[in-house]
Amino acid sequence: MKNAIIMIALVAFATTSLKAQTTNSDNRDNLTFGLKVGSNFSNVYDSEGEDFVADGKFGLAAGAFVVIPLGKIFGIQPEILYSQKGFKSTGTFLGQSYEMTRTTHFIDVPVLLSIKPVEYVSILFGPQFSYLMKQTDDFTGGTLTSTQEEEFDNSNLRKNILALTGGADINIDHLVIGVRAGWDIKDNDGDGNSTTPRYKNMWYQATVGYKF
Repeated sequence: MKNAIIMIALVAFATTSLKAQTTNSDNRDNLTFGLKVGSNFSNVYDSEGEDFVADGKFGLAAGAFVVIPLGKIFGIQPEILYSQKGFKSTGTFLGQSYEMTRTTHFIDVPVLLSIKPVEYVSILFGPQFSYLMKQTDDFTGGTLTSTQEEEFDNSNLRKNILALTGGADINIDHLVIGVRAGWDIKDNDGDGNSTTPRYKNMWYQATVGYKF
């Protein structure tokens, strides 16, 4: 809910700014490059539908993008992002309450179809390739506090994940306000085959960017 409120506020701000503008050239058919920064709100879900309770967590999202026009209405928008995902879980073990927070550090590479029906709005949808660099688990239970961190070797293909993501960008001159949602589909199992993981990442993303 908190995540949805943030996104609604961003869209409302963008709409108000658009109305306030009196002059602006239509640059939908221009090749542009930009940088962006913002936040993910992520969680995991059980694809088999069994009971699994976890809370979402916020994480950093930042990177670069290129807008490649295919005419005024359509285009391709590849991006490369550093993206933190994960979840929080709580429970009871041997009469003691515990809390565990998992943070996963990804390099996300979405390749998005961009549909630009009007000058200020881009509708985006497409596949995303995610590369897991590191995973951190923070555990607190009773008087015990521990952190376990695992870094992944570049030759380990098991951490490559295919996802789908979509959303919209609001373009105000050089400023770009973006909202997205995404969810994992397949894992690479290391030998060229794909598997469907039982527990999948899902996330919402809000960013602010600048186009050069």
